[in-house]
Amino acid sequence: MSLKELQDTVYSDESFWQKAKTYASTAGKEVIEMALTLYYAMKDSDTPAWAKTVILGALAYFILPVDAVPDLIPGGYIDDLGALAAAAWTVAQHIKDSHTEMAKNSLARWFSDPSQ
Repeated sequence: MSLKELQDTVYSDESFWQKAKTYASTAGKEVIEMALTLYYAMKDSDTPAWAKTVILGALAYFILPVDAVPDLIPGGYIDDLGALAAAAWTVAQHIKDSHTEMAKNSLARWFSDPSQ
């Protein structure tokens, strides 16, 4: 499936942000940080199309409600983490420090302790 086909049928930025924000605490920091890092890498114009397709496939798996391990059970995001980690490993040469930093900044906002 091409990048355009994935974007047209499975993935949207809106659905990614909705899933990431709604389920951040359930999925956990590790899953969300990896998803955000990949998202920012995918949005970078320097990232080649083949890498964007790999990333898009992993992010689509993350947002789809049906997957190998149901997300709403304890440990349900382990398969999502595996898909995201495999994608990150595959496109590692295209993940910049700036992508990681943007992900960490978003993560800090979502997981900050309001009592501090």
